[in-house]
Amino acid sequence: MQALVKTQKGVGFVELQDRPVPSPSKGEVLIEVKACGICGTDLHIFHDQFPYWPPVILGHEFSGEIVEVGRDVKGFKVGTRVVGEPHTEACGTCYLCRTGNIQICPMKRSPGWGIDGALARYLCMPEILLHRIPDNLSFDDAALVEPTANTVHDVIERAGIQAGDFVVVLGPGPIGLLAALTARAAGAWHVLVVGAPGDEAIRLRKARELGFQTVNLGNANPRDVVSEMTSGRGADLVVECSGAPTAIASTVDLVRKKGKICAIGLTGNENVQFPWNQAAFKVCDIVFNLSTSYTSWDRTINLIAGGLIPVRELISHRLPLKSWKHAFQELEAQRALKILLIPE
Repeated sequence: MQALVKTQKGVGFVELQDRPVPSPSKGEVLIEVKACGICGTDLHIFHDQFPYWPPVILGHEFSGEIVEVGRDVKGFKVGTRVVGEPHTEACGTCYLCRTGNIQICPMKRSPGWGIDGALARYLCMPEILLHRIPDNLSFDDAALVEPTANTVHDVIERAGIQAGDFVVVLGPGPIGLLAALTARAAGAWHVLVVGAPGDEAIRLRKARELGFQTVNLGNANPRDVVSEMTSGRGADLVVECSGAPTAIASTVDLVRKKGKICAIGLTGNENVQFPWNQAAFKVCDIVFNLSTSYTSWDRTINLIAGGLIPVRELISHRLPLKSWKHAFQELEAQRALKILLIPE
């Protein structure tokens, strides 16, 4: 089978290779991948900016169909349509695993960076990490369950958004737009999406197409907009998805007293100056997030299948796996939102 492989450490070193079809071990299934999204993590691995263990097949945002089951698999059969949590090889015995937080187990080695991933025709996954997808959910839409489960976990489960909240989302990339859609699905009164001038052509335009009001930092100060719209009170919830140091610091200006800041974006190991005293005097809650919970997956599948989070609107390209170079270039030039690669 063809697979997109990071062959060694360093910038670049990604290529299509012929790889043998894997065989499922005890408790695993073999999945035929129908679609796989490109995540920012894949780009970071290309640039040697994220932990990984080469040689490794990239990709973790996938959907597919089971074509073989290994020994002792009890809950799934051939033909089942699935997605899977990328929490493989969590140890199961540490404090985090025992308290239901396998997603941040230090031993975790997820598909796409720790073990072979889904940018290939076939992928093996443990039965315990799989979730069924309903027949009315297309494989393309289902490939966006994983990134959407991140925003569902972060915004709904962790930040505890309330119906009627005024929400500001900083950073209109795919995760930012999914966070905005998640907030609206959870009952937000108003969602304001903030982006830089470079986001105007694709990302902010898409945000407006999705029905959100936007602020271009080149044209307006979001603090003034939020103050006017909330009669000076501030946002109930600010969701930081950009990872930009200036945006992270600005969250305190935007949030109301006793409001919440939901941190999703990563800075790429850059230290950030933060107005600590201002945040303290606002008595705001700051919630940090990483990865997904078990409960967020079925919630996400139901929200997407029920039409409350229209992820299809974010799919800008659907390309064969062999076009991966073009796909990476389009994403890095911000000429695309979410690109799906389809294994041949």
